[in-house]
Amino acid sequence: MTGRLAGKRIMVTGAAQGIGAAIAQAFHREGAKLLLIDRDPALLAETVTALEAAGATLVSTVADITDTAAITAAVEHAGETIGRINALVNNAGINVFGTPLETDDATWNRCFDVNLKGAWNCCRAVLPGLIAEGGGAILNIASTHAFTIIPHTFPYPLAKHALLGLTKSLALEYAAEGVRVNALAPGYVATQKVLDYWNGQPDPVVAKAETMRLHPGGRIATPEEIALAAVFMISDECPFMNAACLTVDGGLSVQQHPA
Repeated sequence: MTGRLAGKRIMVTGAAQGIGAAIAQAFHREGAKLLLIDRDPALLAETVTALEAAGATLVSTVADITDTAAITAAVEHAGETIGRINALVNNAGINVFGTPLETDDATWNRCFDVNLKGAWNCCRAVLPGLIAEGGGAILNIASTHAFTIIPHTFPYPLAKHALLGLTKSLALEYAAEGVRVNALAPGYVATQKVLDYWNGQPDPVVAKAETMRLHPGGRIATPEEIALAAVFMISDECPFMNAACLTVDGGLSVQQHPA
């Protein structure tokens, strides 16, 4: 298979559903081989089955990205099967929303363990191979929370701000080795998490309408639209993009007040 990602062997975390699954599907269509990681065995199996039916070449591992040993083992196994990983998409993450004084230590630690330390675990696992390959690409899925603050979403924005710091630090550290490290910042995306949020409100129809009203175009992104941006950023079409964050939010984050 040829395509924009031919020759890429890409690790995607949080690959079982939502944005991660859409990224995996888009990467397969563009010719990549895949290492898919998720902590949900049932959902991951469904995604793997669908991709294999479509002819994808892949390996998968059920693992939590906070488990350093499991991530290292997954990368080593991929090297023995599909070939050494030469690109990474850090997509896995969790929403942790509250107020500062109600955030206990366990909540704080879980937020940073997954959204920051977990991303670093994955970067650390693949970086030696990327350097040995003479270069590669890392894409961290951040959020508009990485540069804006919504009240009562503490401490999630802190972790996403820190993820941008990790992105920029690694980008400068390994640029001379040909490794590009960038971030992609979606806004609202039509994933199960967003649907669950709407359905958890007193009036889901009103909640959905309020979300749509925040966006200049009157709608939110699909996972597939985020995946298209990820294809571009992992591909060789932007070889001089490094330490950058691409915002894909339909204009949400530049609007001071909804019309």
